[in-house]
Amino acid sequence: MKSIFKIFLISIFGFLVFILSMGVGSVYIPPLDTINILLYKIFDYNFLPIDNTVLAILWEIRFPRVLLSFICGAGLSVCGAIVQSILKNQLASSYTLGVSSGAALGAGLAILFNINIFGIFTTQVFGFFLGLITVIFAIALANKLDRGMQNNAIILTGMAFSMFTNAMLSIIMTFASEDIQSLVFWQMGSFAVKDKINLYILYPMIILGFLLIFFKNKEMDILTFGDEQATSLGINVKFLKIFLLVISSLLTGFIVSVVGVVAFIDLFTPHIARKVFGAKHKYVLGASLILGGSFMTLCDLVARTVASPIELPVSAITSTLGAPFFIYLYFNKGKKL
Repeated sequence: MKSIFKIFLISIFGFLVFILSMGVGSVYIPPLDTINILLYKIFDYNFLPIDNTVLAILWEIRFPRVLLSFICGAGLSVCGAIVQSILKNQLASSYTLGVSSGAALGAGLAILFNINIFGIFTTQVFGFFLGLITVIFAIALANKLDRGMQNNAIILTGMAFSMFTNAMLSIIMTFASEDIQSLVFWQMGSFAVKDKINLYILYPMIILGFLLIFFKNKEMDILTFGDEQATSLGINVKFLKIFLLVISSLLTGFIVSVVGVVAFIDLFTPHIARKVFGAKHKYVLGASLILGGSFMTLCDLVARTVASPIELPVSAITSTLGAPFFIYLYFNKGKKL
């Protein structure tokens, strides 16, 4: 019951963050007006008069951006919780394993060579496959160097692959003068809405991915007791790990290919969720989803307002928070999840 109440509280927190982010900007919109317009657009009901200018600003400009930042933060955070659970390492995340960098490299290759095999979703497909290939190579190499896979070998290997893919992306940018702005976009991260068609695909994909992962929460609970114990209880450990890894890589790759590389959000929000809710995955996954979306939305709010009219890269804000947290976790690595 306590966990359900905590979920309720962080849901209220997420709602307040969402409303705040929609109202704050060059034109301030009070929370009641924001809620009134949302009710009007969603349920065709309003309890206050509506100004058409405010309606246009809120619904056409801010709502898509805030929704995008929230759902991307939620997706990345859930992916981070999955990776940490699979590897039993609190320093693990899609970013530190190189999935994000690999996905950005895939998107960069698609842009540089003007590849259009999969139509408007080519960058997303390339982002997914390069992100998946990066993490597979990182895990395979780390497993060869240290078969325990529960220490920092996998993290250091993943970060090495991340630096390598970033170097490749920098080389690509050198030869892509015409597409330099698009490529810089992937490295900096932004929630400025570019192509709404991609967003309409991204939203249901993240929801579907979360549901597929959530249905495995009991198996993930059993997995925390060790591979041998899970196998003795009838869990196909190898299939479960591959399934979860593919889903998390798919979501991360697709998110990165749409909004660019956003660092560390998938590292610290799952950790906070575990601190609050313990190890039970049905609560950890739900809390990671809400907290990840809320923190990403707050970071985007800071990015677009703190130096207005200049917009900061959202990854700069998340890294400012995430890098010290990574160091903290590293020096407290003896404490298990």
